Order: sequence, then C-alpha cells, then structure tokens
Amino acid sequence: MAQDLTLLLAFEDEAPLARELAEALGLRLDFIRRHRFPDGELRLVLPKPLPAGVILLRGLQQPNEKMVELLIAAPAARELGARQLVLVTPYLAYMRQDIEFTPGEAVSQRHVARWLAQLFDRVITLDPHLHRIASLDEVMPPGVGIALSVAPVLGAWIARHVPGALLIGPDEESGQWVKEAAQAGGLDHAVGRKLREGDHQVRLALPEVEVKGRAVVLLDDMASTGRTLIGAAEQLLARGAASVDVAVTHALFNGDALPLLKAAGVRHVWSSNAVPHESNAVSVVPLLAKVLTPRPDSRR
Repeated sequence: MAQDLTLLLAFEDEAPLARELAEALGLRLDFIRRHRFPDGELRLVLPKPLPAGVILLRGLQQPNEKMVELLIAAPAARELGARQLVLVTPYLAYMRQDIEFTPGEAVSQRHVARWLAQLFDRVITLDPHLHRIASLDEVMPPGVGIALSVAPVLGAWIARHVPGALLIGPDEESGQWVKEAAQAGGLDHAVGRKLREGDHQVRLALPEVEVKGRAVVLLDDMASTGRTLIGAAEQLLARGAASVDVAVTHALFNGDALPLLKAAGVRHVWSSNAVPHESNAVSVVPLLAKVLTPRPDSRR
C-alpha cells in the first residue's frame, strides 16, 4: 500500500504527531493552512502541486468542523495531483451510534464510514469504538478500513511502570481489548459491566476479584466525561486497592473529567497520543509506521 506515498499532509494543531510520524516514515511533511471567515466558513490552502501518493493526518475528536475540512481537502488533493490518498485518523468519530435505537434514528457509524470510504483509498484508525460489528469491513468496502489496536502498547507500558498490576476493563465490550493488553504485559485482568442510565449517568458493576492491597489499572479505549472511571476508582479504593491508575487510548476528557479523576483518588492517568492531551504517555507512531512503511519485498 505505502510504497508510492511520498508526502504527509497535516493541520497545524496536530503538528507534534505529524512531525513524529513523518520522521518515522521518512516522508516530507507539509501543512494545510486554514482561515475562518467571520460567518464560520473555512478556507483551506493545500500545497501545490501534490505528489501522486499522499497521507492526510486528521484526528476526528471534536469532529464536526474537522469533517467539513475532510469534505473539502480530499477532493482538493485529488485535483492537485494526488492519485492515492490515505487518511490516518487516530480517533474515528461517530462509531458509537451503530444501531437504530429509536425509530428514524440515523445510524451514524454506517453513514460516516461509507462517506470516508468514498473520499479516501484507505482509512487507518486506532481502536475505533465498535460494539456490534467485528471490523470496519462491515461498514466500508473490504480492505479500505484498517483498525489497529493500541492495547498491547498500553499493556507493555503498564507492566513497566506498575509491575504486577491488575487490569480491569469497564464492560464486556472491552474484554478482548483488555485481554490483549494483559497478555502483552504479562498481567492479570478482569472485566466489569457498565450499567448506563443516560448520557451522563453510568454505573460500573466491578468484577468479583480480590483487589485489596493490589495496584489496579483501569483500562479503556476512550474516556469522555470520565464518570465511569471515577465511579470505578472510588469503588476500588473503597475495597482496599493499594492504588488506582487509568490508561486509555483516546483521552477525550471533556470538561472537568481529568481533575475529577484526580479528586477521586486516581494516581496516574496515561493515554496514547492518538488524541493530543496532557496525559499522553505512549506513542502510536510505531503502530502507524508499521502499516504505512512498505515491506522490503513489496512490488509496484
């Protein structure tokens, strides 16, 4: 896939990750310039001309304006010379809405995935929040969507910094992901159940495992309001856990989520740099570079 890719395009607000990825891939890096008009419309300026193979880096946290950027940037890149256009979106938005819960409710996962597949030849992402489907192949043409797991990276990080930790996932859907992290770090793990009572009302039924005197790390693919993790940390400390840390792939941490986690007794909060955040501790670049770097035996 990657042997013809020669340029990484990015936006200035993701410059640190873009520079690290470009260096790892040995690619030229350039940026798309943005201007916002008083009425909110955007003007994008891409470098001209573009080479035939282009990677566009754009995470979709706080997604709506960024999706408009993709709607404009992708066809513009084609007009300027890009024939192979790969989207690297470390956080892929709108994946949680995967079923019609009420009559007429739009299944955004399906629609957004298909739309991106029309704009890009490949869409590479990390730990998309998939519940009822096994892979992106179910909502994109086969082979277009590539989902990579950060779980082993986080598991190895935790094993180095909290040897012997017990990993706990918040719900059944995190089971396979937490298992991967535990195997990578040689750690014990368990999985709880998430009891959701509304957008901001979630209770966690913790697994019946002994936590007294143990270092526990709560592990999840993403954290938004942090309320589930806060409740879990409070329960674990009340049951005698020696310490509670949090590790997530996507550190969305909206509003006061991070200070409230600290106030609940969480010792450390670690995340990958899939989403820029002060808690970033591990890099996703080696994962991305492995997929984007051509194998020595690849053929044009």
